[in-house]
Amino acid sequence: MYVVGLTGGIGSGKSTVADLFVARGAALVDTDALAHELTAPGGAAMPALEARFGQAVVRADGGLDRAAMRRLVFADPAEKQALEAILHPLIRAESDRRCAAATTPYVILAVPLLVESGSYRTRCDRILVVDCDPEVQVARVMARSALPESEVRAIIATQATRAARLAVADDVIDNSGVPAALSGKVDALHHVYLAAALTKVKANC
Repeated sequence: MYVVGLTGGIGSGKSTVADLFVARGAALVDTDALAHELTAPGGAAMPALEARFGQAVVRADGGLDRAAMRRLVFADPAEKQALEAILHPLIRAESDRRCAAATTPYVILAVPLLVESGSYRTRCDRILVVDCDPEVQVARVMARSALPESEVRAIIATQATRAARLAVADDVIDNSGVPAALSGKVDALHHVYLAAALTKVKANC
């Protein structure tokens, strides 16, 4: 399977770009969505999370209280590492399974923290970064959520820098403008990925 790793900072428009690729026939494996599944009520990660962090991060319905967990990991890097040690292996195993099960010409593997995790580079044939100006990121996140500006900037500060993401990119989509401008950019890359996927299939035959 030909796998395109898709990443970008919060508010960059990764989900919009991913949906455009899906509309053109790609499969999508979204690690952020997997994380939500794993931490939903009855999710596979919840017993370990409750055992490690206690009831303070568990909602009444049994799912993860994401706001409480976010405050905890921002305050203590050791707690962030503990969270990742529980979630990342589960996310990786399930994302690998879904990529392998895909029947489309190629897979978009959406990984918000691809640069930070490091290992995803070895699992992807190509890396696509959705890029935009940091101030645009802040404005978009504030517009779609109730988070104050200080918290949005704190989230951005915990992620890889813009320069670090661009340094690993094979392809870049600039999404600083309006969503309508994305279609042509996605079309062009879709044809690149179709050709590359076909070449990989032939090479493996």
